[in-house]
Amino acid sequence: MKAWRNTLFWLLAFAALIVFLLVFRTILLPFVAGLALAYALDPLADRIERLGVRRFLASLAILFLFVILFALVIVLVVPVLARQFIGFLEELPTYVSRLQDFAAGLLDSRVARYLGIDVATLRDSFGGIVSSSTEWLTTLLSSIWSGGQALLNLFSLFVITPVVAFYMLNDWDRLVAKVDSWLPRDHVEDIRAIARDMDAAIAAFVRGQGLTCLILGIFYAVSLALVGLNFGLLIGFGAGLMSFIPFVGATLGFIVSVGVALVQFLPAWVPIVMVGAIFVAGQLLEGYVLQPRLIGASVGLHPVWVMFALLAFGVLFGFVGVLIAIPAAAAVGVLVRYALAHYLASPIYRGGAPTGKAPE
Repeated sequence: MKAWRNTLFWLLAFAALIVFLLVFRTILLPFVAGLALAYALDPLADRIERLGVRRFLASLAILFLFVILFALVIVLVVPVLARQFIGFLEELPTYVSRLQDFAAGLLDSRVARYLGIDVATLRDSFGGIVSSSTEWLTTLLSSIWSGGQALLNLFSLFVITPVVAFYMLNDWDRLVAKVDSWLPRDHVEDIRAIARDMDAAIAAFVRGQGLTCLILGIFYAVSLALVGLNFGLLIGFGAGLMSFIPFVGATLGFIVSVGVALVQFLPAWVPIVMVGAIFVAGQLLEGYVLQPRLIGASVGLHPVWVMFALLAFGVLFGFVGVLIAIPAAAAVGVLVRYALAHYLASPIYRGGAPTGKAPE
């Protein structure tokens, strides 16, 4: 009976959390962003504090430097990317038309006639697919924007978020200690173990993957710009930032950049091959250098689970849901592995007396 009461309590607490997020999802963005920023910067604050600097001063200095760096990025980088984005949208119909001509030229051969491929029909079908995809992407971006537009403003992003981040960063250790004091004493060690696993998984993915995406974005953007690809900075940064979904960022970046390169560089094939080689090098850099060093193998998030979490939380909570999807997915993954380990060690699975030890 006690176990059922405990289970019911935690289920009700979880339901209350979901209801809270649903009710207040339109005002949570600056607070979620501030909490995420404090969580990301907490290890740096701890290191500075161990050098003898007061936590208040360490938090203030870290946040001040971060705001200055963020402002420089907004002033120097965002206008360039915005101009390239507008130019890319303006040139998109031209690129699509030329790619259609290129594909039709490849198919207008004896092989196409032998296979019974009607080039005109294929061109119309391809145009319809491109048109439908563009319309779907526009609808998706409009939905994301409308879901977070009320809070994506200067006041929330440049005033509320830094204030929230400063107070959370300054009080982080005290908050953790306070929450720890509220844990039920009968299960405190189990909960602490689960919390440590959650923290390791979330930190590895959020901090490690965030730094990986940033490095890949800079690598792709600089490399494509050096090759001379039109909109190279935009495509490179976009591919890097999308790399938190395994293979998706690199695949989309490869398709878009090669498509642009075909239109821009043909009949010269060397720059086109160089564009493709950049993404191959980026995947090697990510797989053999960045992920082993920055993320490690303890995250345990399958790519399908990541994509499902992003879509599900985005539908439920809008733009805020996209921000909390990966940490929530990591936390749920830890809970599922914990529950599965105890199930495999229980009489329900073994059909006999419990072993007392969960399998490795």
